[in-house]
Amino acid sequence: MKKGQVYEGVVERVDFPNKGVVRVGEETVIVKNSLPGQKVRFGINKVRNGRAEGRLLEVTEKSPLETGRPCSLFGVCGGCTYLSLPYEEQLSIKERQVKKLLDKALSGQKEPWLWEGIKGSPRAYEYRNKMEFSFGDENKGGPLSLGMHKRGSFYDVVTVRDCAIVDQDYRLILTAVRDYFARRGAGFFHRLSHRGYLRHLLVRKASGTGEILAALVTTSQSPWEGAASEGEQGFREEFCAVSLIEGFRECLLELERAGKLTGRFAGILHIVNDSVADVVKSDRTDILYGQDYFYEELLGLRFKVSAFSFFQTNSYGAEVLYDTVRSYVGDLRGKDKTVFDLYSGTGTIAQLMAPVAARVIGVEIVEEAVEAARENARENGLTNCEFIAGDVLRVLADLEAKPDMIILDPPRDGIHPKALPRIIDYKVERIVYISCKPTSLARDLEVFLENGYGVEKAVAVDQFPWTANVETVVLLSHEKTIA
Repeated sequence: MKKGQVYEGVVERVDFPNKGVVRVGEETVIVKNSLPGQKVRFGINKVRNGRAEGRLLEVTEKSPLETGRPCSLFGVCGGCTYLSLPYEEQLSIKERQVKKLLDKALSGQKEPWLWEGIKGSPRAYEYRNKMEFSFGDENKGGPLSLGMHKRGSFYDVVTVRDCAIVDQDYRLILTAVRDYFARRGAGFFHRLSHRGYLRHLLVRKASGTGEILAALVTTSQSPWEGAASEGEQGFREEFCAVSLIEGFRECLLELERAGKLTGRFAGILHIVNDSVADVVKSDRTDILYGQDYFYEELLGLRFKVSAFSFFQTNSYGAEVLYDTVRSYVGDLRGKDKTVFDLYSGTGTIAQLMAPVAARVIGVEIVEEAVEAARENARENGLTNCEFIAGDVLRVLADLEAKPDMIILDPPRDGIHPKALPRIIDYKVERIVYISCKPTSLARDLEVFLENGYGVEKAVAVDQFPWTANVETVVLLSHEKTIA
């Protein structure tokens, strides 16, 4: 196969995360964003070490499996991968993907391990409790858009008015905000020129309490910097940036006053971010209404969540995930035990472990999340939880306490290679590893196996229906026999 050539073929399977495998003669090609059973037309864009990768040009024939409920932007928006499939079929794909990766990683383990399949989300649609929408345009010079990036594009943004993975409140808020700023001719931040005003709209809604936190993210430039149109006649002369932001607040509150929302606003924020990077961060945060946090309820506990706090994006699925973690922890054989919760976020897992341990120590690098975790523990009446702000590698080097059990919930890239030996050196009897990226998990498991650990059991949990992502929970024990 040569770069630039165009071929057709049928997708045999999809490997994690979204790598369709197509056979052409005696060769196989990876074609991303394709589905099992689809007949696709693709162009070869990379050939390396005998492996070819193709860019999807066209789906010439749908898969027989595509009988699900797609939204109007499925295939255009980059948010969902499997939306056209039935939910059970999507679960089967993810289960096969994770099992294949674990089988390979654990091939050197002599002791048998138990694969417990996959657990689905209690809600397949309208499940997300956080969205970061981007401002932009769908086509260069087009009208203002607010939503998700087009599939495969860093620049083009489509307005996702009927997004299926969030509830109606998100859709109403998105539409109202986009229309408000479009009428006023406000400009969006251009990633190439670094000129413009509107960057993101962050919306978080607690599934348990219904509280909503909305944050507009802009630069400190003029609201009309880089604008494509003049907006309402005379608006720029009559109003200043402060009035524009006040109008944004009233635009949202009017939705609540009119009874259109099922939830209610706990807070409305204006975040200024002049970073060149396309990330949601704060140089300054102004509270326009209410407060800069909301409360979520999960498994009988109450959690304070701020704009930047880590919290599972599917509260319904999180209850399944954390119930699974509790069952994997099992009996700690006496309440005199110390548990380390590494990469603890806002302390959800640590607080769930508190009733069965003498002491729980959470470590998290995001200071804001640590402060929230401490406050959450106080509000839940838990006195045996301690939370430390810092990088896991550095904190473990200075920590005098020794754990009897370790729970790991690292970011997508897995455990830092230098932190992994420190964790292994504790030689605790059992470790529960929660992973949101099975390829990172597989890599780390190989290191655990090389150092006297083995897997007892594992299960996948679908926290992110219709996307390519999946959580996995693994129970490791020390001194299992390995090859």
